[in-house]
Amino acid sequence: MGLSTKQRILNLSNLEISIGKVTFKNPIWVASGTFGYGTEASELIDVNRLGAIVTKSITRQPREGNPPPRIVETPSGMINSIGLANIGVEKYIKEMLPVYENLSTKIIMNIAGTDMYEYIEILELMENISSNISGYEINISCPNVKKGGMEFGVDCDMTAKLTEELRQRTDRLIIMKLSPNVSDIVSIGKAAQNAGADAVSAINTVVGMSINAKTAKSNIFTTYGGLSGPAIKPIGLAAVNKLYKKLSIPIVGMGGIVSSTDVAEYILAGSTAVQVGTANYRNPGVGENLIDSISTYIAESNWNTLVEMIGKVQKYN
Repeated sequence: MGLSTKQRILNLSNLEISIGKVTFKNPIWVASGTFGYGTEASELIDVNRLGAIVTKSITRQPREGNPPPRIVETPSGMINSIGLANIGVEKYIKEMLPVYENLSTKIIMNIAGTDMYEYIEILELMENISSNISGYEINISCPNVKKGGMEFGVDCDMTAKLTEELRQRTDRLIIMKLSPNVSDIVSIGKAAQNAGADAVSAINTVVGMSINAKTAKSNIFTTYGGLSGPAIKPIGLAAVNKLYKKLSIPIVGMGGIVSSTDVAEYILAGSTAVQVGTANYRNPGVGENLIDSISTYIAESNWNTLVEMIGKVQKYN
């Protein structure tokens, strides 16, 4: 006898996914830069229910980031220009890694750098110690720093070289984070895949601007920043679907996810997992809610597991 709908809803095994050699209990991850180092919300939600926590970007040295104002709300989203503010890799190793030992969810460390040597040095420092980090998301697509990863994210050869160098130094997951601010995101994705990436994540924020008409000033110090939230979901879906059609490695989709419908759309477009970003600012527990609601969605649909849905969007006839 088959499981009833209620029993299927309670059975969260239908959400299990794999990337490389790593199995995740569900596809709901929290995006870099929107959930701190992964521990700040532990008193508000059960972070161990999340499929993965992607930490905020870590650089070789501590960074104060850009001057304020550096966040502004926009219609259906927000623009940020934080500038990769973080504690630096040495303090991250000393203070955060011991905390992660007490978490059962997977930790994906986001790494950012100003040149190839910085990326390599950070990864080597991490690989020289024992930790339960499951993998690395490599930020080659940040639009709000004057110098850094964006230089890699718009150039196929640089993306390939960086991916190759990092691949030689770790057996952990390497996920290259792609930018929508390019003419051909598929070519960048292919370069990462061919150089040994286990997956790509897409998309990072879209370059945007916000102006105060009364003062005639920009609403953020750096003039331009990264637009995120529901406003960019159509861009994210298109990027994921284009990548899915040409790549053989998994895609982690993101951009404007606030509901189980959004999750389902990204999975149907070709995502194996998704990252929830801007919605965390409004509700730190949105990830938990999405785990339950996407399980319910699958139980009430014709799908048996989430994996069956990947890339199954159909053309309009």
